[in-house]
Amino acid sequence: MDKKSKKLKPEVIVELCKRTKFTEEELQQWFKGFIKDCPSGQLTLDEFKNIYSSFFPQGDSSHFSKHVFRTFDTKKDGAVDFWEFIDALSVTSRGELEEKLKWAFSMYDVNNLGYITKEEMLEIVRSIYQMVGQTIAMPEDESTPEKRTDKIFKQMDVNRDGKVSMQEFIDGGKADPSIVQLLLYDPVAARMSMTPEMA
Repeated sequence: MDKKSKKLKPEVIVELCKRTKFTEEELQQWFKGFIKDCPSGQLTLDEFKNIYSSFFPQGDSSHFSKHVFRTFDTKKDGAVDFWEFIDALSVTSRGELEEKLKWAFSMYDVNNLGYITKEEMLEIVRSIYQMVGQTIAMPEDESTPEKRTDKIFKQMDVNRDGKVSMQEFIDGGKADPSIVQLLLYDPVAARMSMTPEMA
């Protein structure tokens, strides 16, 4: 990546076109916006939280954005570089359902043990409720984070062992499209997919 010219090198473009669902032109636009907003070439947790807080000024997005950041930060070095950013954005905005579910699983699997406990799911769902505040009316059976978590967990924990495996998570998401909406709440990816210059 050539930060001075704010353009990706040709060999980088070729590699990113292979591994993402973006065109060369889109990748150049994303890179330009990324470097404009992150001149160091690294997106920090604080910068990530600021992006989320601009989308949710009425709520507290700090907890949810921390979980999304952890999932974007695949190198686990405390920063998100352009490669990590564009890989995650490709999955969350243009990925197939199974790709999105695998990505979401890694976010819900807070302890990174290969399964999701009810407590982990509640942590993520609670952070979503804190972020959206009172702006979205929920049905009675989802009116609290606990109720929503109970609903999702009962549907997904097929073998009733108190944890949701990746396969249960994927199968549950594929079997019930409404569950996917409950699980994949990523308004930043949705907004960014419409505006390549990190609005």
